[in-house]
Amino acid sequence: MSSLNHCIKFELDVKDENIVFKDYFYKSIKLQKHKIYEAELIQPACPFCGSLDLLHNGHLITNIRYPTANASLPVIIRLAKQRVKCRDCDHWSMAQSELVNKYCSISNASKLKVLSALTEDRSITSIARENNVSINTVQRVLGNCSHRFIDSYEYLPAHLAFDEFKGVDRQLHFICLDGDSHQVVQILRTRYKKTLLKYFGRFSPQARANVRTVTMDLNFYYQDIVRACFPNAQIVIDRFHMIQMLTRSFNSLRVQVMKTFDKRSRQYQLLKSPWRLYLKKFDELEKVHPRYNWHYKDCLTQAQVVTEGINTSTALENSYNLMQSFIQAVETGNTHELKSLINCQDQIGTLMHKTLLTFKHNLTAVLNGAALPYSNGCLEGFNRKIKQIERTAFGYSNFTNLLTRIRLEEDLYKEKEPNSLLMVA
Repeated sequence: MSSLNHCIKFELDVKDENIVFKDYFYKSIKLQKHKIYEAELIQPACPFCGSLDLLHNGHLITNIRYPTANASLPVIIRLAKQRVKCRDCDHWSMAQSELVNKYCSISNASKLKVLSALTEDRSITSIARENNVSINTVQRVLGNCSHRFIDSYEYLPAHLAFDEFKGVDRQLHFICLDGDSHQVVQILRTRYKKTLLKYFGRFSPQARANVRTVTMDLNFYYQDIVRACFPNAQIVIDRFHMIQMLTRSFNSLRVQVMKTFDKRSRQYQLLKSPWRLYLKKFDELEKVHPRYNWHYKDCLTQAQVVTEGINTSTALENSYNLMQSFIQAVETGNTHELKSLINCQDQIGTLMHKTLLTFKHNLTAVLNGAALPYSNGCLEGFNRKIKQIERTAFGYSNFTNLLTRIRLEEDLYKEKEPNSLLMVA
């Protein structure tokens, strides 16, 4: 072997002994400078009988796109594959290599690099441009990964989290996560009750009996699914959704009380401009250093602003005290205090009363949300990641491609060795 062959193989990291590099040169293709390597792929023996008595009958020239280390110039390997006929078994064959698959002009190294880039938050166009391949090639590599995520209906985690997110055509897709490891259990195209019952019904009774808790928001038919599919599971209402529902009810009452006053009055300004202070915990409000505010033309601390604002209405004051006590009870896990607050008979707003009535109808699940450490926080964070994936790609029109991209960008697949990802390409 010549020193040129060894140097080129070392530069391109080609380890196939049957490939012999002969020369290289530069050529402009479509107004872009390319580096062309000329090589020959030798057929050492018959693939059918192993005979070495071969009759050579020309070559098949294939231009193979190959990745470069510094991405300075696109690289093409002009590979001449030997065509041979075995004199012993009379079979015709053509030399093949692990460098590239049969009938393909994109090297396996390029596919591996594309697949590695798909695990990052990048657009398909930028990946194709960097690797000197077409957008369709990147999409084919992405499509070939979909078969890796085959469902297994023999196991379910002990703690599940249910939610939905907007995906293809702005439809709501169902997503289920493991509450302990925060890994995706399943993403379904729709969130319809019939679809969810059919999916979880495929699991074995032992797998469904293994589920101990299911965390969710106040979606009513999710609870029906849990009762129908998981006999040993406790329903846990997410703490964030409970507090969010309560604060929205209070905020609606604040606006309602505010509109009863004249826009130039002090009461109106106290309830309007510092609205964020009413949604904070009272212990976190400033109580020492007063500041002047030009809206209500006075120098007050944050605690004084809130106290004077809620004193404008008895219902508003009761609702505020109820909201603050509810938040504290949820944070401390005081289920007895939480139960008494839900059964409160004080004068509060209509929407606040409806919120408490909703909590009362789901009392066991609400108390579980305060007592147990599980929540939908991991799921909300993962939904934020999905939104970023969709934003980077300017949306997806194919649900399978979206699902595959979500799975590839999970930390689980980033930690795997690159050689294990090459099998899908």
